[in-house]
Amino acid sequence: MTGKPVTSINVAYNVALVTVDNLPNKVKLISDILNAIAEQDINIDMINQTPPYRGTINLSFTLPSDKLVKAISTLNKFKKSIPNLHIEVDANSTKISVYGESMRDIPGVAAKIFTLFANNNIDIKLVTTSEVDISYLLYDKDVDKAIEAIKNEFGIE
Repeated sequence: MTGKPVTSINVAYNVALVTVDNLPNKVKLISDILNAIAEQDINIDMINQTPPYRGTINLSFTLPSDKLVKAISTLNKFKKSIPNLHIEVDANSTKISVYGESMRDIPGVAAKIFTLFANNNIDIKLVTTSEVDISYLLYDKDVDKAIEAIKNEFGIE
């Protein structure tokens, strides 16, 4: 299949980024954390885990900003058993997702968007991908500029 690599853009405003640093690399612990957050009726997105380094990982994820206090309260409960746990928060973000079925067959789509952002001085906080979409977490101030650059580059109305 060939065609336009990006056919649509979706935007989610009022997104918070949470990063949990110095988390022991134990899948049961990660599972417990994610389940505890889910039990608080918090839907998380853009989950990203770093490779293990000296037995620890960093885990980042996004969530609606209005759920941030509840998420932090939940995460703080894990500090009792993991004293070196560090929680970083950024409450003022927007997620832009680009989508295109042809993306799976066209190399360099992410590279092209990174170049667009670099040329427009748009910093990226977090990026996640699948075969047909790429999601970028951006500073709120850069959203309009990013949307315009993507629309112009890929001919999206």
